[in-house]
Formats: sequence, structure tokens, C-alpha cells
Amino acid sequence: MTGPALHLSGVVLPEGVHRDVWVRDGRITFEPVPGAETVSRGGFLLPGLVDAHCHVGIGRGGVHVADLEGLRAQALVERDAGVLALRDCGSPVDTRVLDEHEDLPRIIRAGRHLAAPRRYVPDLAIELEPAELADQVRVQARRGDGWVKLVGDWIDRGVGDLAPEWPADAVAAAIAAAHEEGARVTAHTFGTDALPGLIRAGIDCIEHGTGLTEDLVGEMAARGTAVVPTLVNVQNFPEFAAAGEQRFPAYASTMRRLYASSGAVVRAAYEAGVPVFAGTDAGGGVDHGLIADEVRALHAAGLPAEAAVAAASWRAREWLGLPCIEEGAPADLVVYATDPRADLDSLQRPQRLVLRGRVVG
Repeated sequence: MTGPALHLSGVVLPEGVHRDVWVRDGRITFEPVPGAETVSRGGFLLPGLVDAHCHVGIGRGGVHVADLEGLRAQALVERDAGVLALRDCGSPVDTRVLDEHEDLPRIIRAGRHLAAPRRYVPDLAIELEPAELADQVRVQARRGDGWVKLVGDWIDRGVGDLAPEWPADAVAAAIAAAHEEGARVTAHTFGTDALPGLIRAGIDCIEHGTGLTEDLVGEMAARGTAVVPTLVNVQNFPEFAAAGEQRFPAYASTMRRLYASSGAVVRAAYEAGVPVFAGTDAGGGVDHGLIADEVRALHAAGLPAEAAVAAASWRAREWLGLPCIEEGAPADLVVYATDPRADLDSLQRPQRLVLRGRVVG
């Protein structure tokens, strides 16, 4: 649907240059458009924010949210926080009906979580034996939007602690299968033991990554493997530990240790050159709309403020194949009164939202 002609002016980020920006037929142009409505003057124009780890269709406590009203509510909370694109890292609900709603963020899906039998949150994942993993990866690669999500580790009740879900050969075959289908692969990991096999098999991204070591960080940097630390979810680790303490004391100890070192891990990854992106893990145990909190957490962990903002905006968009504020690009941008690189708190207060060339906030 063709939207109205719009005009905005302000400092365009990341370049930091004051420009006039017009929107014609839903797309950005720097050529004046006669008769365009001026919808923002002054301020800072940022490429639409990205939540690079989100779960639309999962509510508090892992409850499935399948009704349109509930799905829209989750997506609208993200949009109103300035998030105009989501990487959905696994959902049991088919959310493609939302693609018909032009007032909602773009969603890049990873299909269903893939986990070993009885080794993940009940009813969230497709549960598979190792020999079945590669074939199901192909299925999810074809259903998703260029991503597949593995559960790399979870508590093993037999050993009372975190443990890998898959043998190394199954991981290697699965990642190879996804790449043959043209999809990238990411994996949930909290601990360390699953990481060497995933990274050496050529995985494209690690979610959470709290168990990363110096050697693994170096290998990720050399390979270009990304990490999405989800620090607003990692803040829940002490609660996870307390809940499991009585039955699984080793697990509780592990989770507290991982929480204590989580900031240092993120800082080491960034300093080594690992691509770091902002994701909240919204859905289940984390509310939607917390991308500004995640950016602040990345900064507190050691990323410079501009790098933390970039991890939720222009660098994340480039990573996911989404354009920024450039000639001919779809008009997805957020306006802030002050420069978010100098005032991270401004991310909590978007002044104007333009999505698919229409003002939505």
C-alpha cells in the first residue's frame, strides 16, 4: 500500500550529518518531494531498532499466544519501543498472519526450536533424536526466513547440571544441512561444553553465550561468529539458580558463576572483534519492549555507547540484510530528541516512528 509523501529533517545516524529526508511511495529519498507533509523537524534520525532475539507467540511462563489480538499486542509493544524489526529466535506459533499488518514490525523467523527429547521447556521445541536433527533442520530452514534455532544445552537432570544436547557429529551435520539450504544457524547456550562443537561446525551465531571462554571468543572472532548476549535475560540467572538449588545444587552453582562473569564475557567478545548484537529474549520470562534496557546493559558490560546503539540499530540491520537510512530503502526509522549515542536514556523516548513509510507513532 502506497503511503503519503513525508518530510523529516535532522541528524541522520550513524553518519551524524544533518539532512532532509523525504518518503515517497514508502521509500526514502534525498530528493525533495513537492507537497510532502513535514512530520519531524530537528532531532536525530536512527535506522529502526532491531531486537535480535525475540519470541513472538510466547507469553509469560511459556504460554502459547496464538490469537491475533495477543500476537498484535506483543508486536505493538516492541514497535512502540522503537523496534521496527524482530529476529524471532524460535516460536511454537505460526506468526505469519502478522506480515499482513503494515503497522507492525518486520519479523525474521527461525522456525521452531529444535531440542533433544525431554531436554528443554515442555511444548516449546520440536524434540528429536540426534539422527533426526539434520533432516528437521532442512524443514525449518525452508519454513523460516533464513535462520534455524538449535537448543545447544540445557539442564541434564541425570547429571544435575547444564550439558550439551547433541553429539558433535549431529551438530556438524545439522549446520551443514542448514547452510546447504541457504539458512544460517543459531543456538541457545548457557554453559561452555556445547560451544566448541557448535563453533567448530561453523555455526553463525550464539545466543546468550555466558559460557564463552577466551579461546572460544578468539575462534568466534576469527570465524566471524556473532553473539547475542541477551543480558536482560541473564539478569534472571540468580532466580533460576534459587529455583533449582534444592534438587540441582551443581546447576545452581553454575548459573550463579555464569551470571557473575556475564559482563566480562561480553566485554571480552567485543574487544576481540566478535560481532555483538542486542536482543532481549522477550517472551516467556522477559517482557517485550526492553530493547533500551538491553542497550544500556551492553554499555554497562563494556561496549562504548555508540557500539551499543549500533548493536540494536544499523549494525544489526546490516547483519540481517535490512537497509538503513539510504536512497531507495523502505522508510523504517525512529526519531529521538537527543543523540542516543550520547544519551542512551533517550532510547526510552522515541519522538516519531516511521514504519514502511507511514507514521505509526
